[in-house]
Amino acid sequence: MRPNKEHFTRLVNSCSFCAVLTAFSVQAAASNPGTGVAVPWDWSGVIGTGQSLAVGEAGRPVISTYQPYGNLKLSTEQLSWPIDPNDTNLSMMPLVEPIGRLSSSYPSSWPNNIAGETAHSAMGNQITALVRAASGRDFVSVQGEVGENGQCMIYLKKNAEQKGVNGHSYEAALIETKAISRLAKAAGKTYGVSAIIVTHGECDAGNSDYENDLYQLWSDYNTDLPAITGQKQKIQMIVSQQNSCNDRSASTLAQWKIGLDHPADIVCSGPKYQYPSEEGIHLTADGYRQLGEKYGQVYYERVVLGRNWQPLQPTTVKRNGAVITVHYHVLVPPLIWETAFQSPHQSVEEWKQGKGFEVSTAGGEKVAIASVAISGDAVIITCASDPGPNARVGYAMIGEKVRMNASFQGTFRWGLLRDSDPFKGAGTGKAQPNYGVAFEMSAP
Repeated sequence: MRPNKEHFTRLVNSCSFCAVLTAFSVQAAASNPGTGVAVPWDWSGVIGTGQSLAVGEAGRPVISTYQPYGNLKLSTEQLSWPIDPNDTNLSMMPLVEPIGRLSSSYPSSWPNNIAGETAHSAMGNQITALVRAASGRDFVSVQGEVGENGQCMIYLKKNAEQKGVNGHSYEAALIETKAISRLAKAAGKTYGVSAIIVTHGECDAGNSDYENDLYQLWSDYNTDLPAITGQKQKIQMIVSQQNSCNDRSASTLAQWKIGLDHPADIVCSGPKYQYPSEEGIHLTADGYRQLGEKYGQVYYERVVLGRNWQPLQPTTVKRNGAVITVHYHVLVPPLIWETAFQSPHQSVEEWKQGKGFEVSTAGGEKVAIASVAISGDAVIITCASDPGPNARVGYAMIGEKVRMNASFQGTFRWGLLRDSDPFKGAGTGKAQPNYGVAFEMSAP
């Protein structure tokens, strides 16, 4: 289904969606009267899954080696698969990186699946910092990562295909949850799983059914994890876009569209092209920290405050001859062109002036972009010629096999559009405005 203004407005304003948000708000008020901050458990769990970027590939040396708050992780010590959740050697320890045992070979799986700094410590610390600043109360995040480096969704889902050490991810999440539930009870603490973060999609860049796979993963986790914890609260899924593999990547589009199709349950945190990378695919350790801080901001807005946070995303695309207007959902106006990044598509003559936008005819022929300009909540794309009916408008969907210059070390697919969000990471102190999602839509 192609997103359009009517679809977007219907999702945001539907009675059922408003009811979900109202329920979030009521829960928040009940948890902390007068603050609007919802902290239903002593320990709030976050489970991460995905492939190489989930487990911190290239993120060495790790940076987050000190826990400034009381955030936790499960220590598996030297236990090997399969792990009994009742094993007395399992314990809770401070949330630091590496979040789990470092893998010694490839492929690998939980409990020794970690390659370097992940997004988890930064995410947990960001949530705690925001909750403390807003309400003066504490927040304990319990984070875990069950991703499998290099593996497609078929190895991450429930009843996954088994291939050597791979295919344990889903069961690992259940084992962790059972173990933490037991340890929380022993410590006199309440515990529930509040979010699943999915840092994935490169392997499934050509998977046209990826959105359905993601939703099934959310659905299965929302059935099986509450059965362990006894919680009534739904588990939020937060997904980030992959911007490194395949032009017109199916998974990249799905990671954005799933937040439109299931707005109360799943949200796209935005792209990852703005984060530093050594080779255009994996992030640096500091890049993973920044990603974690963005996850933390989105978690805080969606789970703690119950707000309808959405990424910087298009709502409508309209064509009037050679002029195409793309309207956006803008979180913090005004829209701005990023000046610190290299301009995209400098090796593609037709799109050199597009600042990340891409226009093609319905038949797929590139159309030259003469200029792009911001006008309120819209970007006005002026083409050198009329692209004709059902022209294809994309943003950060087509890559270049070139290395970026020193001012920008992100992925091979990127753009310059961002908002003016003043948010800065609690750990890195770096500005984190919201960058435009990668997308492709038709311009009638």
